[in-house]
Amino acid sequence: MNDDERNGVTAPVVGTSHGRVRGYRDRGVWAFLGIPYAASPLGPDRMREPRPPKPWDRVFNGTNFGPTAPHGEPSERFGRLYPEVKITGEDFLNLNVWTPDPTGAGMPVMVWVHGGAFVLGSSANHEYRGAEFARDGVVFVSINYRLGAEGFLHTGDGTANLGLLDQLAALRWVQENIANFGGDPGRVTLAGHSSGAMCVATLLGMPAAEGLFQGLIPMAGACHHTMPPELGLVVARRLADRLGVKPSVEALRGVPPDDAARAASEVAATLVEDPDPEVWGKLVLDMLPFEPTVDGSVLPRPPLEAIAAGQGRDVAVMVGCNSEEARLFFVPSGAAREMDGDAVDEIATAYGLDPHAVEVYRRERPDASPGDLASVVATDWYYRIPAIRLAEAREDAPGGTWMYSWDWRSDACEGELGAAHGVEWPFVFDCLDVEGARPRVGDHPPQEVADTTHALWVRFVTDGSPGWARYDSRARTTGVIAEQVTPVDDPSSAERELWTGVR
Repeated sequence: MNDDERNGVTAPVVGTSHGRVRGYRDRGVWAFLGIPYAASPLGPDRMREPRPPKPWDRVFNGTNFGPTAPHGEPSERFGRLYPEVKITGEDFLNLNVWTPDPTGAGMPVMVWVHGGAFVLGSSANHEYRGAEFARDGVVFVSINYRLGAEGFLHTGDGTANLGLLDQLAALRWVQENIANFGGDPGRVTLAGHSSGAMCVATLLGMPAAEGLFQGLIPMAGACHHTMPPELGLVVARRLADRLGVKPSVEALRGVPPDDAARAASEVAATLVEDPDPEVWGKLVLDMLPFEPTVDGSVLPRPPLEAIAAGQGRDVAVMVGCNSEEARLFFVPSGAAREMDGDAVDEIATAYGLDPHAVEVYRRERPDASPGDLASVVATDWYYRIPAIRLAEAREDAPGGTWMYSWDWRSDACEGELGAAHGVEWPFVFDCLDVEGARPRVGDHPPQEVADTTHALWVRFVTDGSPGWARYDSRARTTGVIAEQVTPVDDPSSAERELWTGVR
């Protein structure tokens, strides 16, 4: 590393395998933003495996976020709760690094994969700033990757799961370069939220990711959200029909990226509006038409199956979700207040539960409204049970597995949002001051919860353990997180047992 003088401030310049990068001072630590980890995936490289970036001779200016991957627009409801950041440009396979000290050595590393249903999001989201992790001794990296059709379309005639390959390329960049920023490439924890969590859990089950990370934190997502090749082809045909082209890689390369991104969002919306199981199969339940495909090559087998067979066994895993994730899908829309008991029964039946199952939920939660019950049933199917299945698959893994449940309830949405999907981000990142978080965390989010949550994530990244007992099928110890962490054995056990053989 050497230093440049910028506006009277000594700005560090760090060498990477492709060129030097200048950073800047951010909240008492050093930030290096928008660094290309792969070449632009446009032009002749469109819808192909990522390639290394071209080396640069001049010092790269890493003082601003780089371009974001092309993506469509969220619905008005979700756009208010999850503000999107869009930065145009071709070199959107880039990453950001925050470090306590570029001259240091041996510091733990956290690599963050953003969520957004595989069609939205970016690392430029202001709630994903890494300064607070760096403040606490962690070298923090956040990445962009291809989304929608560009990243997750399976056509049968080209490389599948390009978004996963992008993430692998970013992890290899970390292995090659992070020591130059003070990080230890042998102490990397990979973390993600929602579809980002589904990505990182999938990577755990991929042989190609072996050795690229030693810790894993899937937040509100696990290994269930992949699809077989034949279902991937259904999605490809739907997208091609909307664009008026053949469902082939060659034809889709001729479509402008922004048009493809919009069409991908429209296909996702069509699935929500007309969830015909004869057309969409299991996607009518998870509503993710661009999730990874088990193509037999990039993703050789279902990740949960691979993990149960021992893939990633040496990785330390902390997996979990919020206790009321699905309230995000029922509360802001008003559906939770309008729902009746019959609707709850229909939702449970659609998820494969026996008719008596809802009575168990009602007995365990006597004061819950129909909307409350629907939310907890959906939370279990979508988030909690997949997290438990991942933990069960790793019960004897040497790396160890820990389960958490994040339980603090937000008073946003007129006091009804609760511990919904995405409420925990600003607490994990200790950035309650970010204005875009207010619609989810409310006007007076408690710093005490942020102190507890953020410290827990830092501890796991640093030590490879959160501090409570490992998860096993006997005690099923779970760290319940709010103002403090409380280990609880087998929470909501009666409800968990309902899903045996179902999910």
